[in-house]
This record gives sequence, C-alpha cells and structure tokens, in this order.
Amino acid sequence: MPIAAGLAAWGDFFAATAGASAALAGLVFVAISINIEKILHLDGVPNLGMVTLLLLGGVLVVSMFGLIPEQSDHAFGIELLVQSVIWSAAIAALVRKSLPGTGGSAARYPSRVVLPLFGTVPYLVGAILLIAGSDAAMYWVFAGMLGAIVAGVMNAWILLVEILR
Repeated sequence: MPIAAGLAAWGDFFAATAGASAALAGLVFVAISINIEKILHLDGVPNLGMVTLLLLGGVLVVSMFGLIPEQSDHAFGIELLVQSVIWSAAIAALVRKSLPGTGGSAARYPSRVVLPLFGTVPYLVGAILLIAGSDAAMYWVFAGMLGAIVAGVMNAWILLVEILR
C-alpha cells in the first residue's frame, strides 16, 4: 500500500507530542512521588495514577508508531487499533478498580470514568477510519491525543493538589 500523504504530513506533530507526553508522564511520576503516602492511603487513587500514566504513555506510543518511516495509513491503522484495544482494556480495568474509592460521590466520577474516554475512544474510531481509508481518520487520532493529554493533566492536578484538600 502507498504511504499516506496525510500521515507523512503529521510527522512534526507526532514528534512534538512524543516529547510533550513523555515530559508530562515524568511530571506525573514526580507528582505521585511527592504525595505517595496520601495516594496509597486513598482507595482507588493509585489506580487513577496508573490510568494517568497509561493515557500519557498512549500518546507517546501512538506518536512513535506515527513516526515509523514510509508506512502506509493501513499499517498505522492496524498498529493503532491493537494499541488502542490493549490500552483501553487496561484503563477500563483500572477505572473499575478505582470506583470504590469515589465513595459513591458523583463529583469524582468524571475524573475516574469520563476523562479516560476522551483519551481512548477517539483512537479506536481513528484506527477504524484509517483502516477504511477515510480522510477524517487523523483528526480522530488527534482528538484521542488531545483528550489523553487533557485527561492526564487534569488527573495530575488531582494527584498533586486535590488529594491534599
């Protein structure tokens, strides 16, 4: 299959997101280490930390796949689909384990349940559209990366500041 002109045009974006997501993941490690005792004593919060790292790590992995030279959009779609299924399953399992820590509080559900969806579902849609050859596919991949970074930053704030309140 030919190389997708569209995929090649996203190279600079993938390089930028690889660096940004790796830096953010490092900051999450710092946030977790600063508050490790509090995090370990709050039900579900260690799982929230791992979800956050997986969301940011997912952006890094997608970026790395996107930077593979001379690959077709179909090949990238297959890579993205496999990665997305694995990441989504792992995140869903961690989210499920973290829910008892919400104490039934609806206010805590968005960070535990809704935010991770923004960093997982668009990848799945983008992967399917890439495999199908749709021109809209890369915008879904972008939405997944943006969703994962926003969710990761919001969760990092919770891990660093909000758990101390």
